[in-house]
Amino acid sequence: MQLMRRSRRTLSGLVADASGVAALEFALLAPILCLLYFGMAELTQGVMAERRTAHTASTIGDLVAQSSTTTQAQVTQIFSIGDAIVYPYPTTPLKMRITSVVADAQGKTTVAWSQGQGLAALAKGSSVSVSANLIAANQSVIMAEADYTYTPAVGYVMKASVPFNETYYLRPRLSDQVTCADC
Repeated sequence: MQLMRRSRRTLSGLVADASGVAALEFALLAPILCLLYFGMAELTQGVMAERRTAHTASTIGDLVAQSSTTTQAQVTQIFSIGDAIVYPYPTTPLKMRITSVVADAQGKTTVAWSQGQGLAALAKGSSVSVSANLIAANQSVIMAEADYTYTPAVGYVMKASVPFNETYYLRPRLSDQVTCADC
């Protein structure tokens, strides 16, 4: 009987004791909070990689559209600028292509010239689909493309690589068409 009373007092004393509750709550919540933290960090890095891909496509197209003529060497230098924009992310998965698209009198769009780094250049004279509101008959546009495959550094939440594809269309600024001397 006395043993039962002592057990009840000990048991009720343990129930009333709240000294380890904070440690227990922390032990239960810490893994969830760490998962949320790493998940947000991975998501943020992925969004930043996507934005850099878009900025790369926009910039390489804009640099070509600012001149009336270009060369293969100049396009290669422009591609190195694209690599610099993506840095500090790895530049190996970055693929770029710049294409001059012209529309004839009927509005049919074809490739005038194309250069690529990682992406194959489009064949001269091949048909390209461009929205009618972007190019009118007897006009041209520069089509700049950037593809990037983002691989998360940690991989706790995002397990697989994520591909990003961006395409920008820019009108030539100094002439009706940007020509490539040796493309």
